[in-house]
Amino acid sequence: METKEIIHELKNHLPFTAFATIIAIILVFLFQYLLQKQISENLFGVFHPLHIIVSSIVTTGIFYKYKPKIIPALLIGITGAIIIGSLSDIIFPWLGGNIFNLRPSFHLLLIEKPLLILAAAIIGSLIGIFTKITKIPHFIHVFLSVFASLFYLLAFSSGFNLIYFISAFLIVFISVIIPCCISDILFPFFFIGEKFKN
Repeated sequence: METKEIIHELKNHLPFTAFATIIAIILVFLFQYLLQKQISENLFGVFHPLHIIVSSIVTTGIFYKYKPKIIPALLIGITGAIIIGSLSDIIFPWLGGNIFNLRPSFHLLLIEKPLLILAAAIIGSLIGIFTKITKIPHFIHVFLSVFASLFYLLAFSSGFNLIYFISAFLIVFISVIIPCCISDILFPFFFIGEKFKN
């Protein structure tokens, strides 16, 4: 993939990711402060595997579209979704949270619930192979990633308050835009090894 194509894709992703992040923060703010409901670890425990499923659909679907080989497609989809999904939903929010002094505790579901995460990646990869869908799941992918990253911050940070929502926007935006673009744009194409048009 040429550099100008990567830049073009990133430019297309930036506004949507920013919009999705703002909407998620507003919804969570209304939920937490107006309805007086706390974001629990269970919400993160639902959204992270859902993000893994959709991420693996897209990654596998793109790879299989250009190289229809089942085993390599499964390996690329499963590996990409788990590694990059963990970066987006856990590692980046954890790092960003510590930079902004939110002090989130570290919880990697791949270690805590490995069968759940592996099953999510396998299911998503199989869907990607059989449907070859790459567009609609990406739309859902960004929303799920935004909520998973935000729920991680809220569920595992201490002393999260209204002021922290500003830093949460920056943390979540970066946590989503970089890994999701790598997952959907660069990761499968790196293994395709030839020029293509998406």
